Amino acid sequence: MLGNILVTYFEKGGPVMWPILIVTLVAVSVIGERTFWWVRLRMRRDPATLEKVLAAMENADFKAATAFAKGSEDPVVRTIWHGLNHYHHSSLQGALQVAAGMELQKAGRFLTVMDTLVTLAPLLGLLGTVTGIMGTFSFIGDAELAVEKVTGGIGEALIATACGLGIAIASLIPYNFFNGKVARLQFELETAATNVEVYVNSARQRGIEPQMAEAQAVASSR
Repeated sequence: MLGNILVTYFEKGGPVMWPILIVTLVAVSVIGERTFWWVRLRMRRDPATLEKVLAAMENADFKAATAFAKGSEDPVVRTIWHGLNHYHHSSLQGALQVAAGMELQKAGRFLTVMDTLVTLAPLLGLLGTVTGIMGTFSFIGDAELAVEKVTGGIGEALIATACGLGIAIASLIPYNFFNGKVARLQFELETAATNVEVYVNSARQRGIEPQMAEAQAVASSR
């Protein structure tokens, strides 16, 4: 029953409903993919390991911090691990920036597509409004003017506009939600990177040179 109603409205919406349908399918796919990605990321977060890594770095035990961070799926811990494997002053900051950038790139995937859809959907609805009204005006002055033809053009305009606005509103909410999640993750990554630099510099000021990470030690011994 509901399917028949949707099909009827789709047909009455005119040819613009086809690109609107494509935008709808893309929006649903992107929102579903991003929702699944964030749910999976939430399951991978490991605040206990992060606390251990930070405590070890605070005690200038960078070898233990590297061991704790190694193999973690938490993006913040992974960023710290990359930094600890490039602890030299010349490459530490760059390594942290690259690692954080990679994590943010994964988190912000498809957000540009969602931004485009939020803008494109109401424009397509507006296009449907214009084409529907143009179709209505084409019957004005006709001696055999039929009310059904005029109301049909107006109905086409209203349906296309409503669908375009509905898709934009439905996409805007998750888009802003995902943007907020990315912003919070960026803050956490920047905070972690700052902590690594502070702890490394503090250890050096006390005359403690951070020990080489295990992965680099093995690589250099071969």
